[in-house]
Amino acid sequence: MHQFTHRLALVLFGLVAVASPAPAEDAVRLIQPKPVIELFTSQGCSSCPAADVLLGEYARRGDVVALSMPVDYWDYLGWKDTLANAKFTARQREYAARRGDGQVYTPQIVVDGSARVVGSDRATVAKAVTSAATRCKSSPITIGLSMGQNTMQIALEIGPTTSGAALEGTVWVAVVRPEVPVAIQRGENRGKTVIYHNVVRELIPVGLWSGGATRLKLDRSAIMTSPGERSAAIVQQGKGGPIIAAGWFE
Repeated sequence: MHQFTHRLALVLFGLVAVASPAPAEDAVRLIQPKPVIELFTSQGCSSCPAADVLLGEYARRGDVVALSMPVDYWDYLGWKDTLANAKFTARQREYAARRGDGQVYTPQIVVDGSARVVGSDRATVAKAVTSAATRCKSSPITIGLSMGQNTMQIALEIGPTTSGAALEGTVWVAVVRPEVPVAIQRGENRGKTVIYHNVVRELIPVGLWSGGATRLKLDRSAIMTSPGERSAAIVQQGKGGPIIAAGWFE
């Protein structure tokens, strides 16, 4: 907890929120948000490799934010997941609690913080992603993300909404390792080498969005600590609510 708090302090130290338009030289291109696919997986789950392959296919697409979030609750079966993070287990349980169904299992895909799908069910996953993409196209939210040598910028704007509902949320940055091969030596997947895609190394809250035009400037060195990583920004209601907007830093 102390290390996480220290990291968050470093991030927030380099963050500035601006409600007015930024200077031209700091402009970022605003785009429609992309659907978010979160796969909760485990190296100790015999049903997961098929879902890991499917997530890899989405990870190669540019029109979605596909993330692998390895959980730790199968570690007792004989193999401790080398990528698992208890924070991802907590995130999956938060989703289940908010939905009210209590469904926590692997492989499980959650699309845009709402739809729950068996992670290896290609047809149902595709249907959920298509539905989310349709919502994104009609969203009043636009998001702009850019990455410079020393800074990362997130720009958010909202247009008129027909419902008049106020939108606000937490802004997260997900730092991912694009491809991680793991040779599993024990447990249900013993002897298999599985390639995990867009494995989340850190999921960091970097600010709050209150619904207006907002600009966040982040200290890149406080977030991107290893070569070869990439990052996405996610704006989400609460800790486990619907995702409002998301995209990849370019």
